Amino acid sequence: MEMIKATRPAMPDYGEYVKEIASIWETGVMTNNGDKVRRFRELLSEYLQIKNIDLFVNGHSSMVIALQALQLEGEVITSPFTFVSTTNAIVQSGLTPVFGDVDDSYNLSPESIESLITDKTCAIVTPHIFGIPCDIESIERIAEIYDLKVLYDGAQAFGTNINGNSIGRYGDITMFSFHAIKVFNSIEGGMLTYRDESLHRQFELYRNFGITYGESSSDVEVVGMNAKMNEFQAAMGIVNLPLHKNEVKKRKRIAQIYCERLKDITGINPYDYKLNIDYNYAYFPIKVTEEYGITRNELWEKLKEYGIGTRKLYDKLTCDYCYYKDRNYVRKTKYADKIKDITLDLPIYGTLTEKEVEYICDTIKKVGKANAFRNKPA
Repeated sequence: MEMIKATRPAMPDYGEYVKEIASIWETGVMTNNGDKVRRFRELLSEYLQIKNIDLFVNGHSSMVIALQALQLEGEVITSPFTFVSTTNAIVQSGLTPVFGDVDDSYNLSPESIESLITDKTCAIVTPHIFGIPCDIESIERIAEIYDLKVLYDGAQAFGTNINGNSIGRYGDITMFSFHAIKVFNSIEGGMLTYRDESLHRQFELYRNFGITYGESSSDVEVVGMNAKMNEFQAAMGIVNLPLHKNEVKKRKRIAQIYCERLKDITGINPYDYKLNIDYNYAYFPIKVTEEYGITRNELWEKLKEYGIGTRKLYDKLTCDYCYYKDRNYVRKTKYADKIKDITLDLPIYGTLTEKEVEYICDTIKKVGKANAFRNKPA
């Protein structure tokens, strides 16, 4: 059997993409807020039912710009169980990360947030990790009590809805990534959704070097960057967007098979999906506990032997990377320290077949049975 990849990008029909980009040769416009970027923004606004949307070259630049545009100062409470982009964006913006703990959803725990608030705290910046929403209700209640900004890193959460509402409707700002391996992609790309429409001008400034244009000359108002989405990215987004719901539908079916087939395997614990949430099934994380018989790392190695690619996300907390670990940042990460050692992401993407999913589950079951004796008393 060919190696089952851990992830694959969702790609449109080749001919459809070529057809979409053909007009770029006619106009000669490849960047600088061209027709395709404007059209892509309109399509996204309609799709998500969100008015305030801005597009960027990638998700990381989007988050940096969001933080800088709010002109925050002080400490930011955040999750260490995430891709390093979240932490990097905070530090790049001159803010101090304070690392909270996570709960069983893999997300930042509201109880941990409240215990870490000081008079220096200015915001909560946290991911919806694996496309699984944070406890939004509790986080925003805390933010209101303590007058804090809330920025969600929704890099992995495009298409996730809570009670029928896009996850981009929550918080002061939500960032999304359209990177190639996301459920929905525009090759690369980023998006901010936000409450305060006056932020639009700031975002335009920060993504274009801070330049303002007058009738006779230009000026620079802020220290911006080049973070503009280009026409080729937007074209990919335009042709991929109509395929998104079907991609999620396929992933949901895969997740259902996983849940059904893994539920009786001791020591293998999938996430407990909630009925009021429409997930995008960006990832399928499991917790590999002691009862399984071998460790997460050993299972990861075993599955490779059977031709199955999986990912150890995130096997190092961001506060433990060499750049951050000796900087005396406050951390309260007891459960996160455990979660990082037992979480394994199983393959999930629209082109994964049911036969392959069944093979993955049967292999996990077989490997577990073969090693069950290790935890039996002598």
